[in-house]
Amino acid sequence: MQKKSSHILNASSNLLGFSMLIITSLKITKTSHNTYLDEFAGVACVLFACSSFLSFMAIRSKKEKIENRYEQIADYLFLTALFCIVLSVIMITTMILD
Repeated sequence: MQKKSSHILNASSNLLGFSMLIITSLKITKTSHNTYLDEFAGVACVLFACSSFLSFMAIRSKKEKIENRYEQIADYLFLTALFCIVLSVIMITTMILD
C-alpha cells in the first residue's frame, strides 16, 4: 500500500487556505449572514486543519499501526472537508448566477 500522508498534508494545507479565503471574502462583502456558506467553509477549515495535523503525525510516527490509523482518519476527514468545499462552491455559483 502506497502511503498517502504527504499528499493529504499538501492538499489539505492548500485547501485550508482556500477555505479561509472564502470566509474572509464573505466577511468583507458582508454576505455571510444570508447563507450557510460561511458555516460550510468554517467546517471545512476545521476538518482540513485536523486532516493536516493527522497526516503530519502519520508521517512522523514510528509505529506502522499508528501511522496507518492516523493516515486513514486524515483521509476520511479530508474527504469530508472536500465535500464541504464543493457545497460552498456550488452555493457561490448559484449566488452569482441569480
